[in-house]
Amino acid sequence: MNILIVGCGKVGSELAALLDSEGHDVSVVDKDEEKFNVFSDDFGGFTISGVPIDQDVLKHAGIENADVVLALTEEDNVNIMVAQLAKEFFKVPRVLIRIFDPSRGEIYSHFGFKTICPTNITIAALKAALFESDTIRNLMLVSHMVTFNSMETPKEYIGERVSNIELKENEILYAIERDGRLILVGLSNPEIQKGDKLIFSSVID
Repeated sequence: MNILIVGCGKVGSELAALLDSEGHDVSVVDKDEEKFNVFSDDFGGFTISGVPIDQDVLKHAGIENADVVLALTEEDNVNIMVAQLAKEFFKVPRVLIRIFDPSRGEIYSHFGFKTICPTNITIAALKAALFESDTIRNLMLVSHMVTFNSMETPKEYIGERVSNIELKENEILYAIERDGRLILVGLSNPEIQKGDKLIFSSVID
């Protein structure tokens, strides 16, 4: 996959190194050439310094052949402009933007841009950790926190099919743990047995 990363900060550089190690063709743009010194000698990606919103710079970085563009600078305005150029002018199939201002993230997601907001992710993670217990585990998927809650099977559920279980809003019965095995509920409609452990999942807003 041809991947163009705009912004060589902590996130951009580490992501570039990871994607390069996995065999992707990676190009990195940043206005500060010294930031490229973070890469090891093993890094096989292409780097170019210049103004991130300069079309010639983006062309030199390979945006015309990019499958994905990630706008990861420290400035929301720059990220938004890069994303608009990539999507509307260069017709890049997939564009991801890092937006620090949550209100902007909401706006641009409605325009078809995939936005990642570190502020929202941090708040969701802290909220999840605050209420996490031995029976609850949380997982970050894209920009949403998904919580998994396990419980012993109540007596009234024994003998019932999964489809008959009443669920809370925004909750699904994800799986059943039975005799050391994990039964994914989405693949079947099993009957709940005595001794089962039920695993529910939901998305934390």
